Amino acid sequence: MTDEKETIREMYRKYWRCMIIKDADGLRNLMADDYYLLHMTGVKQSAEVFIKGLLDGTFNYYSADHESIEVTLDGDHAVMVGRSRVMAAVYGGRKSSWRLQGDFTLHKEDGNWKFCCSKASTY
Repeated sequence: MTDEKETIREMYRKYWRCMIIKDADGLRNLMADDYYLLHMTGVKQSAEVFIKGLLDGTFNYYSADHESIEVTLDGDHAVMVGRSRVMAAVYGGRKSSWRLQGDFTLHKEDGNWKFCCSKASTY
């Protein structure tokens, strides 16, 4: 039997790997069709707008070291909070180290977990 919490933790690690290598299809496979990201600036972006920014160099991620990944399950819904030290350059800024927290909601689609939305902040 698959450990649901570990499956979700691995999704978070894969999410970061996909962002680092700019794997748009890999990200799309993790996201629900209506996924959105709420940036710490308050900007809300659909998956496609965010992925476009990743591919065009607006968002550049170089590494992510995960400090904690907490998962709470409720049937076919879940909440995950990931805290990672990330090396990134975004919106034309210089490459810097960030302590980023991602608050994600997930649900199951056809038996597979998908990210519904995420909210980025620092910790």
